[in-house]
Amino acid sequence: MRAVAITTLAVAAALGLSACGFGEEGITVSKDSPDYEGAQLFAANCAGCHTLTPAGALGTGNRGTRNQGPNLDQRAVTYEDALHAIQNGGFSGAIMPQNIVVGEEAEQVARFVAEYAGSDAGEAGAEAYSAEEDASSPQDEPIPTDGQ
Repeated sequence: MRAVAITTLAVAAALGLSACGFGEEGITVSKDSPDYEGAQLFAANCAGCHTLTPAGALGTGNRGTRNQGPNLDQRAVTYEDALHAIQNGGFSGAIMPQNIVVGEEAEQVARFVAEYAGSDAGEAGAEAYSAEEDASSPQDEPIPTDGQ
């Protein structure tokens, strides 16, 4: 009976680690940086689904195993958009859990993401992303009233 309990705990721990991030090994942000704690939090809570190289996060590359969030190396994100996504489960609410981190930790992650996301996208990536429609509130086509 004890062996079953230990095995169950080991499997639960492995699944928990695969769903979350993978620690601090790949973080390239300096430990002296004000964004370091945000990078740690991102690595621990977001790396399983998102790629963001400064946090050592390569989650987007695992699409064959499960649904993934956007590759944040390729998508520049503002602080406001990052915080909204954290608090509301992304923009569609379909996959990302709401409030995966909360309070000051959510703000630290949002600051980190805003500072480091989009390294492969450049300025145009931030402008294009901020111009996208929010998938959680689709815009319906207007219904013609004059028979067209």
